[in-house]
Formats: sequence, structure tokens, C-alpha cells
Amino acid sequence: MKKLIVLAFIGFLAQLIDGSLGMGYGVSSTSLLLTFGIVPAVASASVHLSEVVTTAVSGASHIKFGNVDKNMVYRLIIPGSVGAFVGACFLSNLPAELAKPYIAIFLFGLGVYVLFRFLFIFKPSKENETVKPLTAKQSIPLGLFAGFCDATGGGGWGPIATPVLLSKKGMTARKAVGTVDTSEFAIAFFGSLGFIISLGWEAVNWLWVVALIIGGVIAAPIAAWLVRMLPAQLMGVLVGGFIILINVRTLLSTWVPDDVHIYIYAVIVIGWIAGIYFTINKMSTAKKKGYVEQQQNVS
Repeated sequence: MKKLIVLAFIGFLAQLIDGSLGMGYGVSSTSLLLTFGIVPAVASASVHLSEVVTTAVSGASHIKFGNVDKNMVYRLIIPGSVGAFVGACFLSNLPAELAKPYIAIFLFGLGVYVLFRFLFIFKPSKENETVKPLTAKQSIPLGLFAGFCDATGGGGWGPIATPVLLSKKGMTARKAVGTVDTSEFAIAFFGSLGFIISLGWEAVNWLWVVALIIGGVIAAPIAAWLVRMLPAQLMGVLVGGFIILINVRTLLSTWVPDDVHIYIYAVIVIGWIAGIYFTINKMSTAKKKGYVEQQQNVS
């Protein structure tokens, strides 16, 4: 019972992060499931099955709040679904012990990317700018790659697709997040289909899936509202450091002697705290600068 409550909390926290940032549900929840000793294919399958429900609720919530660019969704879902299905079949046929450290490397890398992006290259977008939809040359490779990485790593659709959408001129953060979360329903569905065909229904612990769903469904509408209210930059730095800290455990236990683990953890935590401080300071400076410019314009 305690494990189910923990899993429900993981689902809630992961969906709160994902619905606010456009990334993080799969990476966060898969990382935590791996720490329970669940094999990568089963962990990713459980996450994707729960995402079929949570992304449906999240997408509906984002549509209600006007956070979705439907043209972008249509261009992403077909290649993304193909990539997710192929990735699920690929991971299901890898030996568990062989896959686990390499999946942890992938998740760790995503954590580093998320942290770096929100620390140094995050730029808030302006509302009411015209946004050109993705071309076929952009959407097909993006969808295939992001969908494949999402299925094999248990997460990756958001961390890969969201930054690409944010790079589009005029695409606001809330529109990018809402679009990625809404399109993720198809990726979760076809990724789950690939896992079920490859692993079979009996390989999935449905109580775990239900627990993740309950937490995620509760968080989805809250996150869709929060994306309009909370500073995404700070939350991105928090999430990036969190993902790094979780996945470094698997990497250290696989390749690094036990007596140096504490020092590596200390460096990561100190760096994470420094990043949080840097971000808060940067946001505060930008806010003061904006206030001064506003006062100068008034005078």
C-alpha cells in the first residue's frame, strides 16, 4: 500500500512538472521507478500506459486554457507515434541489466540538457506574435527522433520537442508546453502499444499504472493553470537538477567505486544549489530592470 501511495505521489509530481514545463513526466517518473529496481522496459511501459490517460487530461486542460497550437500538434503526432512504437519494440528486446545503465545515461544527459537550457539559454517569448508551423522537413525527423527517445528512455518527447518549438519565432512558452503535452497523447498510446505487443499484458503491474494515473490526473489541470502563473525558468532548473541527482545513482553503482560516491553527490548538490541561486538572482535582476524601464517610459 505504501508503494502505491508513493507511486501516486510520483505521478502527481511528474505530471505537475510536465504540464508546467512541457517536459519531465517520463524522465522523472521513469528515473524514480528505476530506483525501485524495476527493469527499464517495464518501467517505461508503465509510464507510457499511465501517460495515455494523464496526457489526455492534460491536453484537454491545455486546450481549455488556450495553450495549444493545433497546427503544430497535427504535424508532430504521426512521426512521433511511429518513433515511439519502434522505440518501444527496440527496448523490449534488450536485456534488462544491459539496458539499465545506458538508459540512466540517456536520462542523465536529458537532465543536464534541461538544466543547461533553463540556466543559460531560456528566453521568454512574447504573446500575440505570428508563428509559422513546422515544415515537413522539420516535423518528420523531430517527431521520429523524439518519439523513439521517449520510448527507449521512458522520457524524451518533452525535453526534445519543447525546445524546438520554443525556438520558433513568436512561439510563447505556454503555447509550446501546451502543444507538446497535447501531442504526447498519441506518442504515449503508440509507445504503449509497442510495449504490449513486445512484452505482453502480463509483464505490466497494473496497480502501479493505476497509481501513476491517479496522481497524474489530479495534477494535470493544476499544471495547465500553473503554466500561466509560475516562472518556468526556475522550475526548469529545479527539474534538471532533480533528474541528474536521481540517475547518477545508477551510473555510480555501475561504474564508480563506492568510496567516492559521496564526493560526487556533494559536487552535484552544490552545483544545483548554485544554479538555483543564479536563476533566482537573474530573474530578480530582470524584474528590476523591467520595472525601471517601465517607470522611465511613464515619466
